[in-house]
Amino acid sequence: MAARPTVTVFNVKGEQTATATLPAVFTAPIRSDIVQFVHTNVAKNKRQAYAVSVEAGHQTSAISWGTGRAVSRIPRVSGSGTHRAGQAAFGNMCRGGRMFAPTKVFRKWHVKVNQNQRRFATASALAATALPSLVLARGHKIEEIEEVPLVVANDVESYFKTKKAVAFLKAINAYADVEKVVDSKKMRAGKGKYRNRRHTQRRGPLVIYNQDEGIVKAFRNIPGVETASVNSLNLLQLAPGGHLGRFVIWTQDAFEKLDSIYGTTTQVSEVKKDYTLPHSIITNPDLPRLINSEEIQSVVREAGQAIVKRPFTQRKNPLKNNGVLVRFNPYAQTLRRREILAEEARKAGKTAKKTSKKVVNKEFIGALLQ
Repeated sequence: MAARPTVTVFNVKGEQTATATLPAVFTAPIRSDIVQFVHTNVAKNKRQAYAVSVEAGHQTSAISWGTGRAVSRIPRVSGSGTHRAGQAAFGNMCRGGRMFAPTKVFRKWHVKVNQNQRRFATASALAATALPSLVLARGHKIEEIEEVPLVVANDVESYFKTKKAVAFLKAINAYADVEKVVDSKKMRAGKGKYRNRRHTQRRGPLVIYNQDEGIVKAFRNIPGVETASVNSLNLLQLAPGGHLGRFVIWTQDAFEKLDSIYGTTTQVSEVKKDYTLPHSIITNPDLPRLINSEEIQSVVREAGQAIVKRPFTQRKNPLKNNGVLVRFNPYAQTLRRREILAEEARKAGKTAKKTSKKVVNKEFIGALLQ
């Protein structure tokens, strides 16, 4: 990925027409933990306030009978000649009573997420869309498409008819993912059925564009397909449910604009002030391969031979033996020297402080005796 490979650009008929350089944001580290954390908190910002009625459970006349009747002192409904008379009321343990700590609409519904965390999560989600294994693992049908990430010509942005949009998806072999969405539609379980969310279905492709010249209107009626502007990408769309690997279709202009929006590891973003892309400190995260490489093993062997003078000499612990530690890490001697000097400076400061206190006390006592 360090070589920044090129990506093929396909026209609306699925033919190769040009190439584009892979933006640096696709080399960002993929941190599923950050994506999950940010998604959980950002999703809370769409919640609507709800609460029970302030009068619920208190819409009755009830008063306690007091003591002396061998019954509890809970308020009881007044009257007679009906089953309700004499029943306990108001309490959260009573039938028809209020709930404990009734919910209020002034609860803290929205959650603030750090800006840099949100940007890191978006960059990670974008990088994950370029890995076919993650896209397949998320359940998208991309076995027949030519390449991931999938970049198409800018002609798609001027589409405003759904018929043409469907033909385009079929031409680039992405319509199988839409058919998966259609087949997945089913009735929701639970009370949401009568709350205007009667059905559930899977997510399909996400089409990211640069200029809306009708593309939103063309794709909005295709099941599961969503559109988004490259200037305002949303983590809720890039990683639905906090799961990485959304199938994304890019227009060429939107794809080439990513470097100016997110910058690179060496250049700051042109849009986001003082923002530099996160990048991995270790270019090769395969630790077993690094440790077992010939370059590292040769150094380890040399250090072991220097420590072991004879075949049966006991090996010494570098954490307890300074001589062995210095052979492994020459800088340890400098650190130890700094610690000793700092300790001596602290002791000298304490001694000077005590001496000054004694002098002051002697002068004070002398002044009192005069």
